[in-house]
Amino acid sequence: MNEFNCPVPKNQQPTNEFIELSKSKIFSYPKSKKSFIFLLLKFWLGTFLLFTVISSGSVYFETATIKYILLSLLSSLSIPFLFSIRLYLGWNHIFKRLTSEKVEYEESGWYDGQTWIKPVNLKEKESLIALLEVKPILKNLIQTLSLIVIFALFGILFFQYNNI
Repeated sequence: MNEFNCPVPKNQQPTNEFIELSKSKIFSYPKSKKSFIFLLLKFWLGTFLLFTVISSGSVYFETATIKYILLSLLSSLSIPFLFSIRLYLGWNHIFKRLTSEKVEYEESGWYDGQTWIKPVNLKEKESLIALLEVKPILKNLIQTLSLIVIFALFGILFFQYNNI
């Protein structure tokens, strides 16, 4: 951006924000679908064990063990869901900043927000980064979120229409 006489501080330039997010350990997981799914499965298993231990303290656990285990399995989907939502929001923010025609920035604080219109060359470069790098990540996250929601809906329907 320096070649364009950019007034935007380095840490607020969309390309640099993309690079920083890509280097982040947590936000880099969705780049590889297999490692991201594996991480979510570990979260799911960990929270399932935690929720099972919590529900085992219930008086009714002894009479309806299967029900409480299935409820723990279903409710433990909340942690991977929230984690995926957070990743989606972060990557979507970067996608919007990369594809935007204007860059909103602050020089020294919240009170002096300004906008800078990107030159055509920079806009094309950042749009290409958004389409080739960020769009596949967003696609992976949307697919993962859809899968979690489908599992949750099946679990809800199962408990709604089965009397365990």
